[in-house]
Amino acid sequence: MSRKKKNNGADFGEPGIRIIPLGGLEQIGMNMTAFEYKDSIIVVDCGLAFPDDEMYGIDLVIPDTTYLEENLEKVKGFVITHGHEDHIGALPYVLRNINVPVFGTKLTIGIIENKLREHKMLSTTSRYVVKFGESIPLGDFRVEFIRTNHSIVDAAALAITTEVGTVIHTGDFKVDYTPVFGDAIDLQRFAQLGMQGVLALLCDSTNSDHPGYTQSEKTVGKTIDRLFHEHENGRIIIATFASNVDRVQQIINSAHKHGRKVVIDGRSMVNVIETAQELKRISIPANTLVDVEMLKNIPDKKTVIITTGSQGESMAALSRMADDTHRKVTIKPGDTIIFSSHPIPGNEKAVTSVINKLSEKGADVIFQDVHVSGHPCQEEVKLIYSLVRPKYSVPVHGEFRHLRAQADLAADLGIPKEHIFLLRSGDVLEINQEHARQTDHVHVGSIMVDGTGVGDVGNAVLRDRQHLAEDGVIFVSLAVEDGVRELVAGPEIISRGVVYQKLSESEELMEEARDAVYDTVMQCLLKDMDNAHIVSAVKDTLTDFFWKRTKWRPMVLTTVLDV
Repeated sequence: MSRKKKNNGADFGEPGIRIIPLGGLEQIGMNMTAFEYKDSIIVVDCGLAFPDDEMYGIDLVIPDTTYLEENLEKVKGFVITHGHEDHIGALPYVLRNINVPVFGTKLTIGIIENKLREHKMLSTTSRYVVKFGESIPLGDFRVEFIRTNHSIVDAAALAITTEVGTVIHTGDFKVDYTPVFGDAIDLQRFAQLGMQGVLALLCDSTNSDHPGYTQSEKTVGKTIDRLFHEHENGRIIIATFASNVDRVQQIINSAHKHGRKVVIDGRSMVNVIETAQELKRISIPANTLVDVEMLKNIPDKKTVIITTGSQGESMAALSRMADDTHRKVTIKPGDTIIFSSHPIPGNEKAVTSVINKLSEKGADVIFQDVHVSGHPCQEEVKLIYSLVRPKYSVPVHGEFRHLRAQADLAADLGIPKEHIFLLRSGDVLEINQEHARQTDHVHVGSIMVDGTGVGDVGNAVLRDRQHLAEDGVIFVSLAVEDGVRELVAGPEIISRGVVYQKLSESEELMEEARDAVYDTVMQCLLKDMDNAHIVSAVKDTLTDFFWKRTKWRPMVLTTVLDV
């Protein structure tokens, strides 16, 4: 299970399939994997990740696609497993530079089309709906879509076939024998492929450290129905993922059963549910949905609001309710608010903050036992391995601990340890019937999206933002008479995020800082230093001054005017 040393392909024999994860390993999100064989590349998924706490001002993060752009003539298309943001969210940004066709199942393409429409890219992007069991030729590849179950309708695994063998990518899945919509996972097809021979399995690892089985989505429906019965005298607000169509379906079922009208709140959720309705992937009884404007005309005990914001996102509808900035909904005592999701790793603080704000307003907040995972636990992973019987194991989708847990499961099932590969993003694994070796490493990374700018914010800008957030900034201005090099004004010092200058102790500190800067400037002028040297000297002086006095290192910005 150790990482293989780089091998430049010497003595490899017959060309193999190159598996190149460009994102999605060592993290939850930003899933993207390239498969390369001969003169063809196909890309499985194109997802985003949400920024962590240190990415100040960043809206979202997408994979660096330099390798694909450098090999653009080989790229035949994007093949998408399902419609979650961590698998499709980067498409509108990546397609600007890699304009190739996009393939997916019915709802997946419908959600992608919504995104492309928002970015005014619908007319310039080719999209193709693929049915389960259908195979599509893409250059030197043939790709078959296999029905699976997940927390969104129309999720698919992929059988990727070349002359040297078949690789199966499960996508995100679980084994659900009683799905809310559609049929159960096509285990028979996995078994058939296993009988024919599978070269490698790339399997979802997210719950590989959890024993047993993942519960059916229908178990959540029973819990929701019980909560509707227990809280029948007040308004119910339920937060879940915008794209969890099956969860929304079950909430609507319970609302209809208990005689409640339903409001869908949050732009992303409205878009997804409208698309699901158009494609007949959700069934909503007539006269059940109402506009948010109608809430004032309906008794609270006859309404339910399904909203975005289950992850504590600052601009989502539930967060705006918690902050009293929602234009139509005001939280009040008697409301029951249900979080029908688990926090994504890294979102725990934001979710807790929203829960506390809602509780302070007198709402009854429920955030346990109203969610089941969309990913396989250990017994489901074992089942897929037992059916597929791959020669090589390549755990995907998850943090390293999840990948390692699946690698241990694969070893327990009899796959030789030298046939199990724990890759990192950028590693190139080349496999054929005779060998599997890490042969190279390509450039990968994260591109940050800030507003309308893609890649404008780099690590240097993030370091500055972190510096400003942690230690504040000092502005210094002074004027020097040109020619004679004499100080004629200043230095003036203004601080932001360092001290409150109107407090007496702060005024004293800033006056001492000004004296220190004055002495430094005078020494520089006596030595006839130019303005650049003065700026550098002032920065060194103030950095040293504030560190000694406060243990802070504020950013110092100095302006020297020639007059």
